[in-house]
Amino acid sequence: MPRLSEVIAELDALWPPERAEGWDAVGTVCGDPEAEIDRVLFAVDPVQQVADEARTLGARLIVTHHPLYLRGTTTVAASTFKGRVVHGLIKHDIALHVAHTNADTADPGVSDALAGALDLRVTGPLVPDPTDADGRRGLGRICELDHPQTLRDFAARAAARLPATVQGVRLAGDPDALVRRVAVSGGSGDSLFDAVRAAGVDAFLTADLRHHPASEAVQHSPLGLVDAAHWATEWPWCEQAAAQLDAISDRHGWDLRVHVSKQVTDPWTTHHSSGAPN
Repeated sequence: MPRLSEVIAELDALWPPERAEGWDAVGTVCGDPEAEIDRVLFAVDPVQQVADEARTLGARLIVTHHPLYLRGTTTVAASTFKGRVVHGLIKHDIALHVAHTNADTADPGVSDALAGALDLRVTGPLVPDPTDADGRRGLGRICELDHPQTLRDFAARAAARLPATVQGVRLAGDPDALVRRVAVSGGSGDSLFDAVRAAGVDAFLTADLRHHPASEAVQHSPLGLVDAAHWATEWPWCEQAAAQLDAISDRHGWDLRVHVSKQVTDPWTTHHSSGAPN
């Protein structure tokens, strides 16, 4: 079996930590570098139910997209929910590793996995990484559909192919407008509207769209907006990342057992449609 340090070295080669944003908190949160790893669990969020799932599976490593301590901390006391996660992981010899914005911009990255879940053909990054001479890395992806479809049908495609959440999928714009080229960005994407407009796409699929940026975007142009749950747009990366680690394991003869958490860790649990305005 490989040691944790050997597995982490391979994960860092996939998603180099130096490519993370300066504000981000990526890398190994806890774990003994000399510990032997035989089972790995991928998930979006490092929350208690994922830690419990890892313990039930017998996983010795959890890899998550979201950091546990994004803004830093002065304590890991078990009286806090994040501290309880850390205490439980250490108690049961489970390591935690995070790949966040370094996975967003990777090739393949989070938005490639999102495009793949929707069966879209990626033509390039939405915001290219200037350090990538091949022009493949960067934030978001520009994609093409095999056949044009209405914005309504494209939103329905997203709702059918992404994991189910209480929010579902919302759209803004003319539902009957034809969609040929789209931009996608896993996670919160309303900071990317300038790049989306410059790309000349027909629609933009992302998550966490706020009122004012979305309102301004549809006033600027006939751009269609498809807003899915944050967790749902990033979960496909877990399957992509697990397949990458599987291939690495096969190459090294590690015989790792790699799992993807199916738990819905989106924080919203109930949805009620509001009544029509008076």
